[in-house]
Amino acid sequence: MKTLYEATSIAKGARKGHVKTEDGPIDLNLSVPKSMGGEGGDGTNPEQLFGSAYAACFGSAIELVAQKKNVDVKAEDITVTATIGIGKTDKGNLQLEATLDCYIPGVDVKTGEDLVNKAHEVCPFSRATRDNITVTLNLMLDE
Repeated sequence: MKTLYEATSIAKGARKGHVKTEDGPIDLNLSVPKSMGGEGGDGTNPEQLFGSAYAACFGSAIELVAQKKNVDVKAEDITVTATIGIGKTDKGNLQLEATLDCYIPGVDVKTGEDLVNKAHEVCPFSRATRDNITVTLNLMLDE
């Protein structure tokens, strides 16, 4: 693989600690959600960070696929909402799941579904999680 970009992130103190990027844009406290036995708090958590990254990357994948298929979609109009769940498997291991709600204004159902499914094939986050976690894809339509 030819590396195009690298980002270095540092986590100190596990889920109750702090994360930052080496170059500075991310510098956040972490908190454990109450539902996971933590105090809650005003910090973020790994699931929120993963969901934010996955949503942004998936939106870019939709944009890329739309460009290749000559579908008139602007990146600023694409909205991807990622809901990341964490739970326990039957064996007691922690496991993630993701639901991606994709809103692509101005496309019909067939085109939208095609864009979302093709984006799932090319998105680096989708490729990294394929066959490892359950990912549910939803196309959200104008009402």
